Amino acid sequence: MHRQPAGLYHPEFEHDSCGFGLMAQMDDHASHWLVQTAVTALGRMTHRGAVAADGKTGDGCGLLLKKPDAFLRAVAAEAGMELGGEYAVGMVFMDRSDAALQAADRVCLEQELGAQGLTAAGWRVVPTDPERACGKQALKNYPRVEQVFVNAPEGMSAEDFNIKLFVARRKTEKAIASSDPVFYVPSLSSTVISYKGLVMPANLPVFYTELTDERLESSLAVFHQRFSTNTLPQWRLAQPFRYLAHNGEINTVRGNRNWSTARAGKLQSPKLPDLKEILPLVSMEGSDSSSLDNMLELLLAGGMDIFRAMRLLIPPAWQNVEQLDPDLRAFYEYNSQHMEPWDGPAGIVLTDGRYAACVLDRNGLRPARYVITKDRHITLASEIGVYDYAPEDVVAKGRLKPGQMIAADTQTGELLLPKDIDADLASRNPYKQWMHDHAHPIKSHLHGGAASEPMAASQLKVYEKLFQISFEERDQVIRVLAEAGQEAVGSMGDDTPFPVLSTKERSLYDYFRQVFAQVTNPPIDPLREQIVMSLETCFGAEGNLFEEKAEHAARLTVDSPVLSEGKFRELLAIGNASYQHKQIELTYAQDGDMAEAIRSITAQAIEAVRGGKVIILLTDRHIKQGMLPVHALMATGAVHHALVRENLRCDANIVVETATTRDSHHFACLLGYGATAIYPYLAYECLNDMVRTGEIVDAEPVELHRNFRKGINKGLYKIMSKMGISTVASYRGSQLFEIVGLNNDIVDLCFTGTTSRVKGAHFADLHKDQQTLARLAWNPRKNIDQGGLLKFVHGGEYHAYNPDVIGTLHTAVKTGEYSDYQVYAKL
Repeated sequence: MHRQPAGLYHPEFEHDSCGFGLMAQMDDHASHWLVQTAVTALGRMTHRGAVAADGKTGDGCGLLLKKPDAFLRAVAAEAGMELGGEYAVGMVFMDRSDAALQAADRVCLEQELGAQGLTAAGWRVVPTDPERACGKQALKNYPRVEQVFVNAPEGMSAEDFNIKLFVARRKTEKAIASSDPVFYVPSLSSTVISYKGLVMPANLPVFYTELTDERLESSLAVFHQRFSTNTLPQWRLAQPFRYLAHNGEINTVRGNRNWSTARAGKLQSPKLPDLKEILPLVSMEGSDSSSLDNMLELLLAGGMDIFRAMRLLIPPAWQNVEQLDPDLRAFYEYNSQHMEPWDGPAGIVLTDGRYAACVLDRNGLRPARYVITKDRHITLASEIGVYDYAPEDVVAKGRLKPGQMIAADTQTGELLLPKDIDADLASRNPYKQWMHDHAHPIKSHLHGGAASEPMAASQLKVYEKLFQISFEERDQVIRVLAEAGQEAVGSMGDDTPFPVLSTKERSLYDYFRQVFAQVTNPPIDPLREQIVMSLETCFGAEGNLFEEKAEHAARLTVDSPVLSEGKFRELLAIGNASYQHKQIELTYAQDGDMAEAIRSITAQAIEAVRGGKVIILLTDRHIKQGMLPVHALMATGAVHHALVRENLRCDANIVVETATTRDSHHFACLLGYGATAIYPYLAYECLNDMVRTGEIVDAEPVELHRNFRKGINKGLYKIMSKMGISTVASYRGSQLFEIVGLNNDIVDLCFTGTTSRVKGAHFADLHKDQQTLARLAWNPRKNIDQGGLLKFVHGGEYHAYNPDVIGTLHTAVKTGEYSDYQVYAKL
């Protein structure tokens, strides 16, 4: 089970913003000039990277080259190796000081290569000059760099060869992870080779001296200069990675990593029969770019081509673009259920040895410009001026727009523009027909009324007290949302104690603090950027990404995860076996054990999904005296993580019918911990009651419910945009919160992997709070609480700026007496 690391620093706080580019001779004519020009271009992006106080240690830079075949055959022959017709070369970082460890690393890799039917032809020490190239910091931890040459058996295709190299490398990494933390394979491929390190761009050919060798010729180079904040530079985190180089931040990476773990049981490809032996599919630590590269590598190894794989990972905005080609929209809609976007500002250059490609995120927050010259060289970079071409030699130039992808095919010499790639993807399968036949929106069957009778006033009073709805929340949160269709305006800041320090019983949601975009990553304006944002939600089991067929288009869709009563009833009434539901009660005995109750809930969910249920309905609606509710957030997080661990999460959707959600933060917490959709029944019941009591006049309950959802949706857009996230599919399960005041026993069971640096409440403390609330709830003489969280109320929650503080400050200012100031200061 994941445990919280000690201390205040966590690797997930790291960010980066960099310079990137690529250069290719489109007819595959290799030259040393291209390599030199790529190095020069990299040097001209030095300003995009960090430099240490020693003046020579950077955050990392590198080149990813199409395999320089003639050079590699020559140096292999000099080292006494015999290379076959189809061979690969790997760059390997090892511990430089331990010869025995180096030998063990070599043996392990050779054994895994042999297990895949491949033969290691030999090893070669890569000539490096660390003394001249590296600064003091980089010298402390630079690795020994060796090349391994691998021969393919006669008749093996290049595709199968690279898949076997991938599997051998992953198994080696898993075997060596604990014994040699330095061991890392920047590249092991029959098509590309990586030269990267913790040096300044100008010193890359100083460190790797063979980059200046005239024999080293290539027709394609991807280059990258890294700038990272809040992280110690590492050799392995220098870019490019094995396929791509990335400028920006993947804000959703925590959720993407979790979903990759959840999806492991779904992914099956005849090309990867050993998939279970290479888990995890992506790095759960390190940089966001390395995890994205891992996922791209997996998709390519499983049989996808580079275009579909990148459009799955970083799709353009498609939901709200009216003029989008219907076939192309169907392609993105079909794939949207089976892979959430890796979202955030991203400019990515990549190569598989054949294509030199670039893709931008849906917001286009990273620039990418390209130039093609008469000699058929294409240069694309995050800025102009990296290459001194003559203006009269330019035959074409342009820039990528948001969400676009461009590629040069060095095998055919073609330039594939965004419209060419789009047309190819849209025409591969009859996606539009598949979606028409199998995807259906959920439509409310209620028109102008409710499906059920409103709660009796006495019953509603019990629910309000048990779930902590105060008069203040009714009047200034729920009512405002329903009347105005947007959240109430309030002053910034919160002068109340953290819940763990409060003397009052506080909502579990108050322990969670939202993370927001920092460093290089501008938040989105959800009003101006409405076209790129979407709350669209799908129901149904995910399919195997590697298998495209009509049945995988089956899903139910809603335009928001906040369900109306009509859509909630409709979802549960669907008779199709693909959407069977299992209801799980979120209650336990008042003298019971809360942790055990949660484990029981997760066990029921696992059993239900194994039994074929697709909709797991968690509900706290059916409460009765003598029973306590399990908070919906704890149950949702625990069920989500339990299903992930059992490889069942992608077979099911979690729908939460709960009284606990009344403002957008509550909904965001549930979504962030895995909820597919939420039905906020008590908020609706409060609105029904306000119409009955006359607190709201001249409005129908159904209209108020609709406005409430509209306001919550606006709030969700705002929360997602603060993190630079565009789609709710990317936000779901991303856990973009920091917990303040919950102990590890709660975090490990319910919120696995969430940062909780300040501990506090245990299950016993939360259980005691629920007992107190239950005593009040079932006492008919007790009214609902007046409130006092938003504004000071006598006897309510403590506020740092209370009447006593303000009054004594006024007194001290008026009298000028130090004794009066001391009274104020003490308060």
